[in-house]
Amino acid sequence: MNTLPSSAPSPYNSEFFNEHRDGAHSSAAVIVPLILELVAPGRVIDVGCGTGTWTRVFRELGCEVIGVDGAYVPREKLEIPSDLFIERDLVHPLDLSGAWDLAVSLEVAEHLPPSSAALFAEGLAGLAPVLLFSAAIPNQGGLQHLNEQWPTYWIEHFRRAGMVPVDCIRPVIWEDLRVDWWYAQNTLVFVSESLLPRYPTLKRLQEASDGRVLPLVHPRLYASRVPPLS
Repeated sequence: MNTLPSSAPSPYNSEFFNEHRDGAHSSAAVIVPLILELVAPGRVIDVGCGTGTWTRVFRELGCEVIGVDGAYVPREKLEIPSDLFIERDLVHPLDLSGAWDLAVSLEVAEHLPPSSAALFAEGLAGLAPVLLFSAAIPNQGGLQHLNEQWPTYWIEHFRRAGMVPVDCIRPVIWEDLRVDWWYAQNTLVFVSESLLPRYPTLKRLQEASDGRVLPLVHPRLYASRVPPLS
């Protein structure tokens, strides 16, 4: 829900960003402390940051941040200083210099065409040893969703880029009403397989689950689609 290729006509306007800001902030206020505890990142890059709601929460909690998104983002709506925002068309290689401890890309990948999926995953994997990631599942629905996929699709792309999944966020936030259901349903952590020993808790959780990630549909999404029995 955060981005689309900057080369596409943008349906996003101030009303859209206003509508999603409060839910994104409430969700970030729950999830960001969890990932900070697991990874303790100093530098965070948020790819597909929109107006920077999540980026802002990371910054408020002491991280050095950069937000990345397309030209369509209204600069007057940014929640981070404008010099912390980098404009990129996410359909193309990210072409970003610098080193980060954590990359973030939430509800972004589904807005990109399938032809960009492998390149996007490879680009994210090259930014940081740990990635906080979510993407819409099939029939989730949303504005300009071009590539809704089950988690296994993205897991395979990230495996080819050297990252393994750790399903350590969803169990904690699944029933938390402060978190928008799409984040509760889709949020995974990916870690560079060669660097997994740096993160003992993530390593333990990854080994305990044998890297399995279930395809899940959140009850709030299900309830919104299925009419109640009369």
